[in-house]
Amino acid sequence: MVSPAIALAFLPFIVTLLIRYRHYLVLLYRAVLVAWLRDRLTGISREQRAFQYLLTHAIPGDPHHILQTFDQWCYHCEHLSCVGPDKGRIVERVLLERAPLWVLELGTYCGYGTVLLAQGLPPGARLYTIEGDPRHAAVAEKVIRLAGFSEQTVSTGRKPSSAPETGEEMGGVQVELIVGPSEEVIPHLREKHGLMKANFVFMDHWKRCYLRDLQLLESHQLLAEGATILADNVLFPGAPHFLQYAKTCGKYHCKVHRASLEYFHAIPDGIAELRYTGTR
Repeated sequence: MVSPAIALAFLPFIVTLLIRYRHYLVLLYRAVLVAWLRDRLTGISREQRAFQYLLTHAIPGDPHHILQTFDQWCYHCEHLSCVGPDKGRIVERVLLERAPLWVLELGTYCGYGTVLLAQGLPPGARLYTIEGDPRHAAVAEKVIRLAGFSEQTVSTGRKPSSAPETGEEMGGVQVELIVGPSEEVIPHLREKHGLMKANFVFMDHWKRCYLRDLQLLESHQLLAEGATILADNVLFPGAPHFLQYAKTCGKYHCKVHRASLEYFHAIPDGIAELRYTGTR
């Protein structure tokens, strides 16, 4: 048994920790505990609940309003690990500067990042987005269509059908949603999906996979010279090995855009921007 005197001695330390890390505790509560409880009470996932909210409140065919409605859900209802509006503006700015035509997204999740990318691409651009979880991909497919973009869904190991003819009213940007683990999809992007070289890559999947997948893109020569790679959440939850490699391998110019975690302004985060200079 711990004596009351010893317990009281640790009380200031515990209170200090609670105050210092209160924002992380709120994140844990909203992102894990609340979601777990509501999943069991409703029988559907929070991603599906978010899509139901979009159907009720968002304007179909309006990508900007789709994203705004997503943000309202995440601020006021439940937390989703989307890039969010603050870091989203960084992505939009870099897209505007680069105007890429061949874009690869790793980690579709609910489709927030996909819609964000697609609305900022020039006419005729092609966006390939990879999602490993079929349940998330099913939600993302509906979100992409709701936003008004041309879209086709392809499972790993199956060649895509001919490009759909819809989506011209959104500037002709076509989105291909590929369902499968990124480490299995990336080696076959050229022969199965027609991606010769990407000139823009957005990473927002498992952080531990960032370095592995970047090296896969290199080894399969899928990065165009001068390609831009944006990687979200490199400070929280963090991708230290990815950052270390990007800064020291000699293949990239690397900088980190400081920001805050999506929907939690008090938690520091950042997006890494890499410019591919080619092999040494």
